[in-house]
Amino acid sequence: MASIVLRVRLLSGAQLDLTYEEPEVTDSEQVVEHVISRLAQDTGVLRTRHGDRLVVLYGRGVASVEVTPRGAVL
Repeated sequence: MASIVLRVRLLSGAQLDLTYEEPEVTDSEQVVEHVISRLAQDTGVLRTRHGDRLVVLYGRGVASVEVTPRGAVL
């Protein structure tokens, strides 16, 4: 399972650090490509985590996404 940490800036200006996991993939580069392609769609939705909370991220509200090698502080 590959897991990455995303720093997401919303259109409102708010910023979130979220964890996204892809169970079938082991390469983090493929996970990043999956996130980008999913959020680029009109109906793009990601199930992510912020700590212990489930956060559903809708692509239409996202202004930018950063991926860092070490991840953000959650």
